Amino acid sequence: MGPTRSRPLPVVTATLVVACSQLSPAIAHADMHNITYIARIDGVAPGSQATFVINGGQTDSAPLSAMPGQVFEADEVLADPQRAGLQVALHWPYSANVHCEIDVDGNVATQVDRVVSPKQGSDPSTGVLGCGAPLPG
Repeated sequence: MGPTRSRPLPVVTATLVVACSQLSPAIAHADMHNITYIARIDGVAPGSQATFVINGGQTDSAPLSAMPGQVFEADEVLADPQRAGLQVALHWPYSANVHCEIDVDGNVATQVDRVVSPKQGSDPSTGVLGCGAPLPG
């Protein structure tokens, strides 16, 4: 019998598999974006609320302070920042300047400042200020 030769083939094969797997493109995952919704009412407007888009294409709502100048902030994570949307609703007889802002990854993506004046007995959308994408449903 002659000398036995070692077979480094399994080691070389394993090394090549690991090295090649590092070269192949990673499985595509959507980049997630930090969304900050900011609303402020610069006037007395009890019963006001903010409605905003959350993950999964759904919405969430929160009451806003009746005291002027109080800032509302909500943080969310979305795969598509173009779907971020915020609406601030005031109820008659209150009218005020409303600030609506959406920040994406720490940068202002959209901002609207406007006087909102709901009208009694009219379309409820007259008391709504929106910014960003329209709310789903």
